[in-house]
Order: sequence, then structure tokens, then C-alpha cells
Amino acid sequence: MNFSPKEILNFVKENDVKFIRLTFCDMQGNLKNIAIMPDELPKAFSHGILLDAAGFSDCYQDLLLIPDISTLSVLPWRPKSGRVVRFFCNIKNLDGSPYAGELRYTLQSYIQELYTKGYSCEFGTRSEFYLFDCDELGKPTKIPHDHAGYLDVAPLDKCENVRREICLSLEEMGLHPQRSCHKYGYGQNEIDFKCSEPVTAADNMVHYKNVVKTIASQNGLYASFMPKPLSGTYGSALTIVISLKYNGKNIFEIKNNQISPEGASFIAGVLAHAPEMTVFLNPIVNSYTRLRHRGAPNHINWSFENRNPLIRVHKFTDGLAKIDIRSADCCCNPYISFRLLLSAGIDGMKKNLTLSENMLVTAEEKQFAALPATLRKAYEIAKTSAFIQENLPEEIRRNFYQNIEKQLALYDVAEDKALFEEQQYFLSE
Repeated sequence: MNFSPKEILNFVKENDVKFIRLTFCDMQGNLKNIAIMPDELPKAFSHGILLDAAGFSDCYQDLLLIPDISTLSVLPWRPKSGRVVRFFCNIKNLDGSPYAGELRYTLQSYIQELYTKGYSCEFGTRSEFYLFDCDELGKPTKIPHDHAGYLDVAPLDKCENVRREICLSLEEMGLHPQRSCHKYGYGQNEIDFKCSEPVTAADNMVHYKNVVKTIASQNGLYASFMPKPLSGTYGSALTIVISLKYNGKNIFEIKNNQISPEGASFIAGVLAHAPEMTVFLNPIVNSYTRLRHRGAPNHINWSFENRNPLIRVHKFTDGLAKIDIRSADCCCNPYISFRLLLSAGIDGMKKNLTLSENMLVTAEEKQFAALPATLRKAYEIAKTSAFIQENLPEEIRRNFYQNIEKQLALYDVAEDKALFEEQQYFLSE
């Protein structure tokens, strides 16, 4: 939305807005916020709101939150009287320069750089989550909310009303969900987003998780985006959809059953750098439990026809030629993930990398190189990667790696590994 600060201030006054949430994303992809009163909004626009960075990074300096006016939305679950609105914010140093560890700015600046070189791109997401019942005290259990399966309908699908309420809330906030359904696992759901420019898509992903959890809680349920919350059943994935144009041409368009040379090189680049990016797309110990189970991609391959490889190329495009990256999960930080995926693909185009034959997953999967099997292995690969060093600022790498090292240290000393995962990833989401 293209509003001026004056128009925003008038909107706040005319619509009885009492609280403004200034939101941003931490290194783990979690939504954070500071709430201000309406009288503070002019100051936020002109100078920013002071932020103590300690607690979400290793930065112990004061920073500023600057609202991005285009991201204004009303929180639909709050009262109509005394409304609450939110902005997504950029983080800057006190002198107004961009903070080096600012994830959103890192993606914004890269997209602008690509634009000047003739590239334009859109991202979409398809994210899965579970709905669990809560006990009589309101605490989450691991009892799925229903016993429905793939694409089932009510009354077997007991999640239907909650999904509908989530989608209506998202739509009211301007986040543009596209479709929703029940997935394979008991109590498992999926909501898809329309493709949009990458920063907006990342903003939407971060807020989407908050909306799902809020609406679930209001319905007496607990929503979990944990990659593998239940043993012996399906994990929850984040499919990242990419559409890219170069000099006005969509590089993933299929003609005569062939991808364009540019599209093939982009895919080859993503595949070539997949091991180095894995720790960012799958940043917790539990991520690798999912990657070893039921249909999750754990090999570096691609296909037109088969839905199981790491990258799926769409033949039926409903007007938007695109590819799916299938290995990620919702614990990733979307700003980092989108940035690296684009960088990997563009690197493949620059080097004119060639794509191997259409890789159908067969019983002989072992012919394909494998993704890292553990968080530690993925971290070790990324830590020594020149590609990662070239494409992520040093402060972001340092903060991210510190979080991984802390997580691994706690996991190593935990006597009960399953209990560790439940406490760290399920109950603390």
C-alpha cells in the first residue's frame, strides 16, 4: 500500500487505533515487536524507535526501528474499538545507515541489485503445520485435532473451520492466501500463498506463522510448525516457489518438454549449492528427522513428473512458470533462505552450469548425492563455504552460527534427546 505518513496518521485517528506494533524478524525467523501508542507514530516515521538489540543478536548497541509504511495492516482478531495495527520495520543504526545484521535489508538490496541487471522474481510458499488439542489447563498436547487424511472434508476434517478463519484473517490483513487443505497426517494442514515480490513474500511468511498460532489458540488448539513433531508419521515442510524473469522472459517456461538454458542453469546452481544452504533452510536438529522420513527430499535431484525430488519443475504453470524447492521447513528464516536460493541460481546462470537428465526418484536413489544428514554436518559444510561467505554479511553469519553452536552444545549434553527436541522446538515455538 502506497500511503504517505500523513495519510497513515489520519487513518490511525479515524479508525480508533490505540496500539501500533512495530514488528521485525529475529535470526531464527521468529516475529518480534515493540508496541507504541499513536502519539509516538510521528516520531517513528521521522526518527525511528529505539531498540535494544541484545537478546536477538550478539549486537549490544542501540538500533532504530523504522516502520515500512507499505506494510500497514490491521490485526483482525483485535477489537474493532481500540484497534491494533502493525508495520514491518527496517532496522538501522543510530546514524540512519542500515544495520549490517539486518536480514530484511540484505534481501531488499540484493533484489534491487538484480533488478538493475534485468532480473525480476516472485516467491511463494506452501507451508504445513499441525493442529493439536490442549489439555484442561490449556497446555498443548501431542494429540492431533482430528484423524483425517489427505484432502478429507468435514466432518472427518475437524480443522476446516480453523483453516478458514486463518485464511480470512490473512486475507483481511492483505497477505493473500491462495488455497488450503488437510494434509496427510492426522491434524496436519497446509496453506499456500500467491507469489509476490521476495521481501513481501518473506514478510508474509513471518506474519503467517503468528496468525496461525493466534487463531489456533483462540480456538483452544495449539499450532506447531515443528518439522517432525510426531514420530512414525508425516513431517511438515515449507515448499518455496520461485518464478524468475530475465530481460522480461520467464526462464522456467517449458517448450518442447525442455527448460530454457537459463532456467536449466539456475536449477543447476541451486543443486550445486544445496549442501551449503541446507543449514539455513533446515536450521534445527529436528529438521533432519523430517528429511530422513516419508517423501521428504534428502537427495540432490530434480524432476518434472515426480513430486519427491529436491526441486520440482512445473509443467502445468497456471500462467506462472515456476519451480518448487522442497527441502526447507518453517523453522528457517525466509529472508536468508530466499537470498541464498536466488544467489545460488544466479551463480549457476553466470557459470552456465548444465543440468543433468531429468532425475526421477527411483529405488536407486543412492545414485544421487545426498543432503547433509545432520545439523552438525550441514553447519560444518556452510562454515567453510566460500559461496556463503560471499552472499551473507559477516554479522549475519556470525549471529546465525552462534545460534547453531548453542543449539548443538545443548543437544550434545541432553540425556533425553527426544525430550530436548520437545522442549526446544515444540513447546517453545
